[in-house]
Amino acid sequence: MKVLLGVGNPLARDDGVGVWIAENFHKEGWLSIPARQAPENFVGKLARLAPEILVVVDAVEMGLRPGEFRRIGNQRAETLWGSTHSLPLPVLLDKLAHTVGNAIFVGIQPKDLSLGEGLSPEVERGARRLLRLLQREDLGAIPGLEPEERS
Repeated sequence: MKVLLGVGNPLARDDGVGVWIAENFHKEGWLSIPARQAPENFVGKLARLAPEILVVVDAVEMGLRPGEFRRIGNQRAETLWGSTHSLPLPVLLDKLAHTVGNAIFVGIQPKDLSLGEGLSPEVERGARRLLRLLQREDLGAIPGLEPEERS
């Protein structure tokens, strides 16, 4: 089994991009979970499922153009993620390290984090590109975050 976990707040515009992807991702052999702002609520379920692949998608400020996405290594995830959710994602995934085969963090650069619903056009275009890669299971085509790209 493979799992996609979409994280974020759909009421803060682009912060909801991970949830948007989870709600629009459908592929045989995958479970897609729109975890919203509380991914820690799914720790028990993920531990029981013990997925061979866990892909976590969230809006992340990386200093890129809105809608660009990057695969983020565990070392960098701790510095980029964590303040907008009740439990930082690296901490959450540390709890699952012994049950998940391969965890992949994917950040999408937001444009607008103001209150309201709906993604900005740039972020929606990026989300659709990422969704196509995920549906093809072309995870290797997701570029990694280069050190010079971090803001």
